Amino acid sequence: METAEGKQVPQTTFKCRKDGDWHPLNAKDFFTNKTVVVFSLPGAFTPTCSSTHLPRYEELAATFYQNGVDHIACISVNDGFVMEAWGQNQNVTEVVLLPDGNGEFTDGIGMLVDKRDLGFGKRSWRYSMLVKNGTIEKMFIEPDKPGDPFEISDADTMLQYINPNAQMPAEVTIMTKPGCNFCLEAKQLLHEKAYSYEEIEMSGGVSYMSLRNLTGKSTAPQIFIDGQHIDGLDGLKAFFAG
Repeated sequence: METAEGKQVPQTTFKCRKDGDWHPLNAKDFFTNKTVVVFSLPGAFTPTCSSTHLPRYEELAATFYQNGVDHIACISVNDGFVMEAWGQNQNVTEVVLLPDGNGEFTDGIGMLVDKRDLGFGKRSWRYSMLVKNGTIEKMFIEPDKPGDPFEISDADTMLQYINPNAQMPAEVTIMTKPGCNFCLEAKQLLHEKAYSYEEIEMSGGVSYMSLRNLTGKSTAPQIFIDGQHIDGLDGLKAFFAG
């Protein structure tokens, strides 16, 4: 795979779908006068793409924006219906999913590969790139190895390139139960402090046994920040009080 650094991005139109309707997006309009982080992958709904590649870019979106990035885009050789469904499945709100169904954009930067051995047909090689005003400044192209290597096109590598001193967001998990006012207050406090979080609700398939085994407590909320058990609402208030 040869780098396309220094070249202009291909001029094509992405046949996007949103809310069940077509919303074509012209590449020139999307990239002109913008700083855009792009990452591309073999296919929507595939394991690494769904479990790691896309979620981490979504997770670090606010940090990318704080460091001068205007848009984060994921390009895959999939049609608009598939990309829309994948975005809904992944609860994507920050990353723009760009369907390159005909492979025109991917072929234009030399990243179109033959995946017929997997029944995929033509797909994109996994890579990421930083595009400024339509010009590719930097590419991180996965090594040419068998399988689906995922070593350098990740969000953390790209963020490190953009700003080696970027402050990483705290990793927050809050365990809650339905109808819990203390849980609502804790989540509101996290919002006020600009802390994003993942929520595990004690309902459905998640039992209070999980809560006790993980925290030693039976009450909610229970909060973890960067691997540290903060305890409940009072513990969270104490954490922010310093």
